[in-house]
Amino acid sequence: MSGKRIIIHSLADARAALAAAQALNVPVTLVSAEGAGGYAGASWFKALIDAAAAEFPAVALTAVLDCADEPGTALNALRHGIKRLRFTGAAAPRRRLKDIAHELGAEIEMGTAPEALDLLDQRDPEKAVRAYLRD
Repeated sequence: MSGKRIIIHSLADARAALAAAQALNVPVTLVSAEGAGGYAGASWFKALIDAAAAEFPAVALTAVLDCADEPGTALNALRHGIKRLRFTGAAAPRRRLKDIAHELGAEIEMGTAPEALDLLDQRDPEKAVRAYLRD
């Protein structure tokens, strides 16, 4: 089970989300902001997730990098070892990306983004996550 989705923008956001998930003993899915694969990069996201996961090894964590509609960004994410990404582009590259992801043991999400808590403007991210995860 992947748990409720939390949109993160920094390592501090990831830590707040994982601290709340650990306190409540629930799984969580950390999702990058829309298009972050393109403007922040797969290396940034992988390093952020690896660092946060190392601090909270007991939390069942899933991570999703949003690559918007950019097939090159999605391919780069797969090359960097990202195992789950979101792609909203056209059907032709979507099919090919799915095939490549399958070969690499990765998964691509498509369609409407599921509900998530965005930590962008939260004054107390951990408190916001705790409340969201309790619902």
